[in-house]
Amino acid sequence: MTLLLLAPRINETGLQLLTRARFRGLTAHTATRWEAPEWLAELRPAHLYGGPLFADVVAGVLGVAPLEPPDDWLTTLPRELLGRQVTVTTLAEARGLRRPAFLKPPNDKLFAARVHPDGSGLPGPDALDDDTPVLVSDVVTFATEYRLFVLDGTVRAASRYAVGGDLAVSPEVPPAALAFAAEVLATGGLPSAAVVDVGQLADGSWAVVEANPAWASGGYACDPDAVLDVVLRAAGPAESLTPADRRYVRPLPEVVR
Repeated sequence: MTLLLLAPRINETGLQLLTRARFRGLTAHTATRWEAPEWLAELRPAHLYGGPLFADVVAGVLGVAPLEPPDDWLTTLPRELLGRQVTVTTLAEARGLRRPAFLKPPNDKLFAARVHPDGSGLPGPDALDDDTPVLVSDVVTFATEYRLFVLDGTVRAASRYAVGGDLAVSPEVPPAALAFAAEVLATGGLPSAAVVDVGQLADGSWAVVEANPAWASGGYACDPDAVLDVVLRAAGPAESLTPADRRYVRPLPEVVR
């Protein structure tokens, strides 16, 4: 019996995935604690949906290989697709920044992703390791932002999620956003299942916002069935991995049992 295990703090997307998975005949279950219940641990094939902390705890137990974009994916894109300069560095070096920048961890939520006046306010070495990766981006203004769930290089679901930096969810996505997304996806460098956010800058040009793991991303107004397709691939059985996806598996801590 195929299992979809969801994190305890289930969000609206999780509720939608729970419903759609059960409709398909999957065993969909919301964990009550940050662990894989013993009675579910032997169900195969298994999939998960939840944040990085949840994946780190349950993926190894369930035999799941969570796929995530590389930390430096944004830095590999041509400048014309970014609309700004983006680099990846260590937390130790980022603390020494003396200019405004948008700073975020590439895939985890170890600290708030936001514009910082400089790097002095980042977590210190007593909170996070000095070699923790940090994305450093020039500050730009996005007029509108869109979430895209991608499977095998094709957008399977899309939704607007922000206008002027404020939450503004809508299923309406302009053709120009999808055309730009196709240009971005043609550059490669992502796992077969992922989330890519794109946006229109204040000057009307298009730019990539970021990429995230599909198994830890909200669906907003995306079609939940299409989101489920992407999530199942993005966090599925390790034995089903393709050679191309092996490089994108999230490193998991050793499971202590």
